[in-house]
Amino acid sequence: MTAENNKLPVLEYLQKQLSGTLADNDSTHMQYPTPISKTLAITIVEVGLGTATVAIEANPAIHGNQQGTIHGGLICELADAAIGTAHSTLMAEGETFASVELKINFFRPVWRSTLKASAKPIQSGKTITHYSCDIVRDDGKVAATVLSTIMTLRGDRAKGR
Repeated sequence: MTAENNKLPVLEYLQKQLSGTLADNDSTHMQYPTPISKTLAITIVEVGLGTATVAIEANPAIHGNQQGTIHGGLICELADAAIGTAHSTLMAEGETFASVELKINFFRPVWRSTLKASAKPIQSGKTITHYSCDIVRDDGKVAATVLSTIMTLRGDRAKGR
């Protein structure tokens, strides 16, 4: 006999995943881990209501650009993963979201490093939320900061997404 599916809110699901208490029949309405995070080996380190920290073992042999440093696109994706994870904790079933703006400022190059991206809301409204996300190298220095605007979609606008 198959155990009944236990559908959880995203935040509870991710917290159970992080604590190692996720049961085989636990699920949520969003996909975790995401395919891009699996591909790039991005992991969730910490999650709260509207906040998240994700990490990656950045290696120039895999993630490098033509100068031998970590490609800015990877750093941007890491921030986007943190912001998306943070915002997903606010979504009820039948709701979804989309990035409408993302701006990144690079401050320092990155070579081989454990990068952590920590996202938190700056301002939250019913439809639009603005996030800030710092990407920190393993020496504690900020490599980049991202500002992003997220639009929450509900009802007919969320269908098919």
